[in-house]
Formats: sequence, structure tokens, C-alpha cells
Amino acid sequence: MKSHTFIAFDLGATSGRAIAGTLADGKISMEEISRFNNGIIPVGEHFHWNILGIYNILRNSLKTCAMEGKYHPESIGIDTWGVDFGLLAKDGSLLGEPYAYRDPHTNGMMDEYFKLVPREKVYDLTGIQFMQFNSLFQLFTMKRNSSSLLEAARDLLFLPDLLNYLFTGVKKAEFTIASTSQMLNPKTMNWARELFDAFGSPVSLMQEIVLPGTVVGPLTDGIAKETGIGKIPVVAVGAHDTASAIAAVPAEGENWAYLSSGTWSLMGIETRKPLIDKETEAMNFTNEGGIEGTFRFLKNITGLWLLEQCRKEWERENHSYEQLVDMAKAEKPFLCFVDPDAPDFMNPESMVKAICNYCSRTGQKVPETTGQIVRCIFESLAMKYWYTIELLKRVSPHPIEKLHVIGGGSRNVYLCQLTANAIGMPVVAGPAEGTAMGNLLVQAMALGYLDSLADIRKVVRNSVETETYLPQDVAEWDKAYGQFRSIIG
Repeated sequence: MKSHTFIAFDLGATSGRAIAGTLADGKISMEEISRFNNGIIPVGEHFHWNILGIYNILRNSLKTCAMEGKYHPESIGIDTWGVDFGLLAKDGSLLGEPYAYRDPHTNGMMDEYFKLVPREKVYDLTGIQFMQFNSLFQLFTMKRNSSSLLEAARDLLFLPDLLNYLFTGVKKAEFTIASTSQMLNPKTMNWARELFDAFGSPVSLMQEIVLPGTVVGPLTDGIAKETGIGKIPVVAVGAHDTASAIAAVPAEGENWAYLSSGTWSLMGIETRKPLIDKETEAMNFTNEGGIEGTFRFLKNITGLWLLEQCRKEWERENHSYEQLVDMAKAEKPFLCFVDPDAPDFMNPESMVKAICNYCSRTGQKVPETTGQIVRCIFESLAMKYWYTIELLKRVSPHPIEKLHVIGGGSRNVYLCQLTANAIGMPVVAGPAEGTAMGNLLVQAMALGYLDSLADIRKVVRNSVETETYLPQDVAEWDKAYGQFRSIIG
């Protein structure tokens, strides 16, 4: 069987990488071309993304690929986190660096917007979980603040669409990334015009929506020549990183839930239609686009962000990840809990202090050692997963019998075992590189080498080994769950 190679640019909020993937004999093999740090940049009182710096790194990765002559990619695909966007002027030039979703300028703006369109109406139109940094509230904030950038803007492009544009000159809105914005109606598969009209923003800012697996266009002549990679196509993959990750869940049937575990934890089920009613609104679940006409009915949970920020403060102590886990294991269980989604942990100056202050404010024992803080984070995440999966069971159209964990968190043996203990069902971990794998395989489908999402998942099962964790100490977790519930309300 002939082999086919593709390049995935997989961009996260803290790091990015270029991955070459080769499809052959029903399996996908992957090799990292480059990896780089990413992060929000403070500018005055605001936080931005250096999107042109990211673009330059991706362009250099293509140069490296061409110069080494090791890979001969047939296409490239780009995935990123959701909600953030850039603005283009009339001449197509970029207007400033995009705001980062952790920027405080949207504080309080949801309630201000609900004075124009009631909360229940927004949810009925979009089916999206309410978070203050959703694109709708970012755009509303810019309009309310009379942003000169917005006044000059002709086009709005979400970050992966913006990078696609920089590479091809073609402006499109890929469905899965557009669905995170709270500006798309999943029932009509088009923009919810009345949400724009309510605050006087023209819906003409938005682009034509295309489904994952659509070829956006070839690299521009200039980039093809400069990089030496040629006029290969750019594919709109599952441009929201979670959409690509869920495509790579090695599951069969439908009686399963997923957890994409990284800086964010995204827990949900796959459905064939959006689940939008009073109950799902009250639970604050989201309906985001998936591959092949599916929807990701899920909840966004703050994930390993808490630990990542603590590790920055502990940098001088030079503890490895494994050492931190060992410290956590040595501490007594269930000393204290936090709600990972509390506003306290959005972007505090000190995450360690924020955790200690939360525990004090909620009348719990305050963690005193590094191990106690790490254990608090892991046990709190496992408890929040339990809480979320119980909500999922209430509205799921099918039973939930196991949880598939994908992403970097699937490598965390300790957290996977705690999660199995908490939810009382098997946890199947892997692949850790699910996002890049899904990105690559959607490219393969776009070019006609795979026929369906089922084909993609079959390739994943052929290509990766998973680890299954069975519940332990269930009675102890049952007792502690009541304590967690009382703390989060």
C-alpha cells in the first residue's frame, strides 16, 4: 500500500508543534518536526497572542521540512484553541494582535449583553456554554469600548482560520472552531444574525462556514517558493483542537464519554444533533461542532492549568512532574478541594495563593506543602469529572459505560486512576497525541484516502496502545464526594 504524508500544526495555549504523519497499511505513524513555546503576552493592562510570531514559526517549520527532504507532505492542517479571533482591514492586513481569552476586558460583559438579548435566548440560538471569554462577548466588549480596530475591520477570522488565510489568502470559517464562538446557530448551521444585530455589529464580518475536511486552497505562490514545500493544499481540519482530538478517540459504538485532558479538560459525549433545552441550559453544557456532522456535547472544565501555573512558581525547586506526583501520593487523601472552574483560578497572580485562599474562604484545611497542593488539584479534578459525568448521564441519549481519556493528561497514570476511582467506571487512556492524530487523519479523509469518521477511528485503534484503569477505593470516594459537592455548591 502506498504511503501518504501530511503535516499537522497543533497549537495550544502554552505550546505548539509541527507533526509529520504518514498513513500506510491502515496505520498512522507520527514524528515531531518542531516544538515551540506559546503563551499570552501582557501589553499594558491587556493580554494578546503573538499570532504573526506563530505564523513565522510555522512557516519556518515548512522550510525545515523541505530542506531536510525527509518528508513529502501532501497537505497541511492547523488546529488551535477556541474563541479567539483576529480582525482584518479592508486591504486584508491584520489589525493588531488578537486578544487572549484570559484578558480581563470581558469581565462583567455577559450580564451587560444579557440586557440586550436574554440569557435563555442566547442559549436557545447557540447551545453554547456560557463563559465570559466566548467570542460573542469579546466582540461585544470591543464594540462597547468603541474599539478603533473593530471600527476599521472588514473581516473577522478565528485563529486557525486566520493562519489558513495567511498561508493561502483564502478567508473561510471552519465549522468546529466557529461553533465555539457562541455566534453560530447549530440548528441552521449559520451565523445567528440577531445576536450581532443586538449590539450593532455587522454579520458581514463573518466568513462562509465550511465543514472539516474541506480543502481551503493551496499555499500562496510566495510561501510555496520561499519554503520550498510546493503548492500543497491547506485543509480545514477539525480546526478546534478538541474536535481533532475527539476524532481520534479509539472507540467503537456509542456508549462512551470522552475527556480531552490538558490545560483544559473537555468532557462530553458525541451526538448526531445538538441537545438544547432548559435542562442542558441549566447545566451550562455546550454543543460544539464535530467531524462528519456530529456534535460535541460537552462541558469545558479548567484542567491542568492549575498545576501548570503552580509549577511556574515552584520553578526554583526544580521538581520533575514525577516527583510532584510522588509528593501528592505521600499526602493524606481528601484534605481539601477546590472547584477548578471558580473565578479565583482564571488568571491569578499566584495560583498557589489562590488555592490556599479558596480553601480558607470555604472553611477547609489550608494546604501547607507542595504535595498537599498537588493532591488537592488532582483530587479536585477527579471529583469535578465525576460531577460532570453524572450530569451527562441525565441527558445522554445512550448509556455511558466507559470514559476515554485523550491528550497529554492520558499519560498521567495517577490522575487517570483517581478519575476511575471517582466516576466508578473504566477509564481508557490514549492516545496522548490525539489532537495531532485527528488533524492528520482528517487531512487523509479530505484527500480521499479514508472514507469516514469510522475509518479514522479504526486507523487509531490499529496505531496506538491504550491503558485501562479500573475503579478502586470506591467507598472512600463516595464519602468524600459529599464534601466536594458542599464546597462547590
